Amino acid sequence: MKNVVCYINQFFAGVGGEDKADFEPEVKKTPAGPTGLINQQLKAADAQVVATVVCGDNFMSTHRDEAIERILKALDEVGEFDLFIAGPAFQAGRYGVACGEIGKAVAAKYHVPVITSMHPENPGVEMFKKEMYVMKGSHSAGSMKDDVTAMTKLAAKILKGEDILGPDAEGYFQRGIRHQVWLNPPVCAADRAIEMLLKKVNGEPYTSELNIPKKDLVPIADALKDLSHAKIAMATTGGIVPVDNPDKIQSASATRWGKYDVTGMDRLEGGVFKTIHAGFDPAAANADPNVIMPIDVMREFEKEGKIGSLHKYFYSTVGTGTTQGEAKRMAKEIIPFLEEDHVDGIIMTST
Repeated sequence: MKNVVCYINQFFAGVGGEDKADFEPEVKKTPAGPTGLINQQLKAADAQVVATVVCGDNFMSTHRDEAIERILKALDEVGEFDLFIAGPAFQAGRYGVACGEIGKAVAAKYHVPVITSMHPENPGVEMFKKEMYVMKGSHSAGSMKDDVTAMTKLAAKILKGEDILGPDAEGYFQRGIRHQVWLNPPVCAADRAIEMLLKKVNGEPYTSELNIPKKDLVPIADALKDLSHAKIAMATTGGIVPVDNPDKIQSASATRWGKYDVTGMDRLEGGVFKTIHAGFDPAAANADPNVIMPIDVMREFEKEGKIGSLHKYFYSTVGTGTTQGEAKRMAKEIIPFLEEDHVDGIIMTST
């Protein structure tokens, strides 16, 4: 019987939502949440979940080193295990990064395979796909069963010692690892290259043997030569809006944005502004919106002459679950307003 250890956050363990995001690491000797389904599906591979690690997303992000140290110490007491599964994390950025952080640490210490699952736009994909198997997951937990099934299918092959066919066949993101493959029947490289060339010139589909990932590079802007004469605008993905949310910005997977006039304001007041962001505990931001949108500090800089002036509007949307495509579209809609008011620089705040 092969032993598997799983990692999930506080939400999927049933501990609580954002109000419990600071939940400290805990190891359960029984399946919890989705690890019950993982355990059930792994039985066919003669494997079982022997422990479930639970940790709050906030605790992992704000106390990463401590969280990892405590989890690894607890795993020492679990005993030997053959594979580590984290998530699935869907499009939840903090959860994805947490799965990657602990997965990387477990692989380094225990030398066992690690599998997780994330939506393509989860930031954890780019951060950790070279460190472990990151399955191409779904957008939300509504597809939990599908994502778990994909992970356990790959886990079963690994535990049985079967050949792993590669990212396209198995459904994980390319890891930048190249393997030699012996074709049967054999075809020499020259013939394969000519065959691909002919398909390309004839407009026929073909698959390259060397895929070069496309990088969406953003040119670095020139530095501002004199901040003391610069007009600075503020923008945020932290969801700070007037309390009535006049632009009806969604609390997750946003497709809308708003611009809000701060003329004559030395700070944003709680009760006048709030956050509608669904990815963190809003209590602190609602009490003092300046912790996300620091108009108070920018006014001080303006009075001290550190900046020339503060743009009369700030721009806001919500980052959690928002696709890159929607984010790019919203940015293109905001830019003309900044250009019209001759803004020299923008400070983007997040959470």
